Amino acid sequence: MANASPQKITTFLMFEGRAEEAMNFYTSLFDDARIIDISRYGADGPGEEGTVRHATFELAGQQLMCIDSHVKHGFGFTPAVSLFVQCQDRAEIDRLHAALSDGGSELMPLGSYGFSARFGWVNDRFGVSWQLNLPA
Repeated sequence: MANASPQKITTFLMFEGRAEEAMNFYTSLFDDARIIDISRYGADGPGEEGTVRHATFELAGQQLMCIDSHVKHGFGFTPAVSLFVQCQDRAEIDRLHAALSDGGSELMPLGSYGFSARFGWVNDRFGVSWQLNLPA
């Protein structure tokens, strides 16, 4: 069996000043999570000193990247792209739903929609969309 190759496609999240806060929040929610690498803008910019120039973190074995954009954009995150989490049990889905919806918005309340035992969809306080699923 060949060695596992590095992840070829990686989710990339662009924030405007809250990347480190979001990354710390996300890694606090999953047991198998860690910040792999973080580099910051210095005094010479172009971003605000100390904000995230580039970071890589891992949630449940999946690597993601994020930045703090120093350019203001007329767009943000949209539920058209979301992070889908297969939960192990009711306690996990309830905990993740409570944490991710705190300060965010609920798109689909936790419930049974016929395609899973329990499902919920939220936008978190940073605008990132999460689908939480407890398989039947």
